[in-house]
Amino acid sequence: MSEAEQVPASAPEAAAAAILDALNATDSNGTEALNATAKFVATPEGTALAYGSLMFMALLPIFFGALRSVTCSKSKNASDMPETITSRDAARFPIIASCTLFGLYLFFKVFSQEYINLLLSVYFFGLGVLALSHTMSPLMSRIFPDSFPNKQYQLLFTQGSGESKEDIVNYEFDTKNLVCLLISSVVGVWYLLKKHWIANNLFGLAFALNGVELLHLNNVSTGCILLGGLFVYDVFWVFGTNVMVTVAKSFEAPIKLVFPQDLLEKGLQASNFAMLGLGDIVIPGIFIALLLRFDVSLKKNSRTYFYSSFLAYIFGLGLTIFVMHTFKHAQPALLYLVPACVGFPVIVALFKGELTEMFRYEEVPPEEEGAKEDSSESEKKDQ
Repeated sequence: MSEAEQVPASAPEAAAAAILDALNATDSNGTEALNATAKFVATPEGTALAYGSLMFMALLPIFFGALRSVTCSKSKNASDMPETITSRDAARFPIIASCTLFGLYLFFKVFSQEYINLLLSVYFFGLGVLALSHTMSPLMSRIFPDSFPNKQYQLLFTQGSGESKEDIVNYEFDTKNLVCLLISSVVGVWYLLKKHWIANNLFGLAFALNGVELLHLNNVSTGCILLGGLFVYDVFWVFGTNVMVTVAKSFEAPIKLVFPQDLLEKGLQASNFAMLGLGDIVIPGIFIALLLRFDVSLKKNSRTYFYSSFLAYIFGLGLTIFVMHTFKHAQPALLYLVPACVGFPVIVALFKGELTEMFRYEEVPPEEEGAKEDSSESEKKDQ
């Protein structure tokens, strides 16, 4: 969904959905259209700039997150190891999302919104600093010269002793990572004190990119189950109740991308925002990233399924914005994104005769793959 709402620049801005977990704090529903009560009438230029910028920002974490997910899938570093979503997880996801969303609705009805949002601001400050630091790390590695004194560090926390010793935390980092953490902390303080929309977007882009990079679907069938379930979830909570709008208007966190429609008139102090929730980026994004890894597994030096799904996302999001702007009503973005992102690649696979191969593709988590390799080496030694 997309949202255009006039609020003071320093006031809490609306989030687009419920908290599902620490990373994907919006679920599938992403954006809200709440411009019915807004007195400000955006110019055609301001509206086009806002929606165009939101679409561009949405494409960035999907494209680069998908590319980084290919490397991430082969990593054995605990800090870069992906979280694999199984079909069972995908089936439960919409139910958990619904319970979480309704729980938040009741929470805001009972307790003071001011204190709840204060706790959320501190919580997302910590998450945002870590997410932005992780996002910046590869870029900083290229910027720093080879002569930079880069020392290696390891944060290790174990449980037990001897052969039963188990790693609880095993995080490797270096001086460059510490510099990234310092820069991210400055952005975090800026967001915490000013709630500026640029700081919000920096954290939002970091959350989205990390979600696409680190959340991996284990196969295409799981992706279809997840997107199908959240398709129903999104439509129900947007069209069927006012719960989503109430939570969106009360919830303050950098879990959406925003861009002012009055930027041309008011500059950086603009306050009438069009919004896009991270759920509408991360949920289709992890499916698109899966298709890129499927392309890589085919070893044909082609990215057919990735590009087809990426273009499908552009089409679906553009259609969402068009319908929302035309009817001036909240739109569940997954209503348009899910058929496009699933349908386009399936049609391509049917045309190429690779549909069966696509649905048989199965990803093996890095830790299981490593265990298999260790087992194979042990068998060779025994022989």
